[in-house]
Amino acid sequence: MNRKQFISRLGSIGVATVAAPIIGTSPLDAAISSANVNVLSSDKKIRVGIIGCGSVSGMYLPHLTKCPYAEVVSLCDIIPQRAQDAAKKHNVKNWYPHIDKMLAGVPFDLFVNLTDMQEHGRLNRMALKRKINVWSEKPMANTYAEGRELYDLAKSQGVRIWGAPAVVNSPQFAFMAKQVNEGKLGRIAAAHAHYGHQGPNWSAFFFEEGGGSLPDLGVYNISTLTGLFGPAKSIVAMTNIVDPTRNTGNKGHIQVVAEDNAMIIMEHQNNVLSHIQCGFNYFDPYGHEGTGQERPTISVVGSTGNMHMIGYDWKPFGIDMATVANEKTQRFATERGTFLWEEGASVICESIATGKEPLIDAEHALHVLEIIEAARLSQEEGKRISLKSSFKWPIIN
Repeated sequence: MNRKQFISRLGSIGVATVAAPIIGTSPLDAAISSANVNVLSSDKKIRVGIIGCGSVSGMYLPHLTKCPYAEVVSLCDIIPQRAQDAAKKHNVKNWYPHIDKMLAGVPFDLFVNLTDMQEHGRLNRMALKRKINVWSEKPMANTYAEGRELYDLAKSQGVRIWGAPAVVNSPQFAFMAKQVNEGKLGRIAAAHAHYGHQGPNWSAFFFEEGGGSLPDLGVYNISTLTGLFGPAKSIVAMTNIVDPTRNTGNKGHIQVVAEDNAMIIMEHQNNVLSHIQCGFNYFDPYGHEGTGQERPTISVVGSTGNMHMIGYDWKPFGIDMATVANEKTQRFATERGTFLWEEGASVICESIATGKEPLIDAEHALHVLEIIEAARLSQEEGKRISLKSSFKWPIIN
């Protein structure tokens, strides 16, 4: 799939719902959010600077420019024409060809990093040193140690950093978490999640050192399963490269360095075992955008019930569940509300503006990053790897 196809397909999903309140998951929350919109004057909006005007910005910009808590004041890209074109299309007054010029230019409150993943840590650090809050696309850094350093730097600077994905915001995640927390499935034994496609061919960075299917795809499922069952205590994994060469849009034929095929088993508390698999060699008739997906991608099995998320966790359509009390499978949580995978930066703008704490948590993102790093170490050393990080859990009570 090339960049043009990616943008076109994602655009067909629709962003008309983004003008609605973002975080609220109940009529009361929605009413409160709507009231807050009226209270905020234009000069109280969170000023946003976006770096990286490639494919992902094509989804973020429509969401942020419709967000009642955000004002996009600057764009930046190392390909200046992309920044200029995006600024013109979305009526953003300022654009820059380099981060130094961006940071020295019009002031902003939230740095939104949509660049190649290998650049995330370096660029996020530059913004934090300027005492600017950061929302980073996944991952927020290239290693757990670097991510922890950024988290500590943010605290020392009196600002915050958050990292994608935003999967814990969906009504479907909330439904699953509620069933788990209330014991509706009995003692949870196991869970499985998968996500894959045939690989993005528009840029080489996905296949180079610091790229790979784990930080690009597996990150979603790891976030969801740890969000449901809590921090992992240890993991064991296998990774490899199925397709050793790729023909990319920006560098032509390249040797693949980062894994394009991965599986991880995670050990959570209470003896729960969960498994994720991801790769850039998965044929899916529903395509990269997941539209029309009717098959489960996440399954949970307990002693008295099971449930399955229909669609990807970044674009869910419902939850199928059966229990000993009701053995006939029923579908629940069929409405996504305002949830969209690209809402993360808008959610953070609302949080900064109103003081409402988001479900998205930086320490959760750090834990996911440690799992990705541990998976590669497990493959290298052929053994189980213990983890040291944690995060506040349960996410939803």
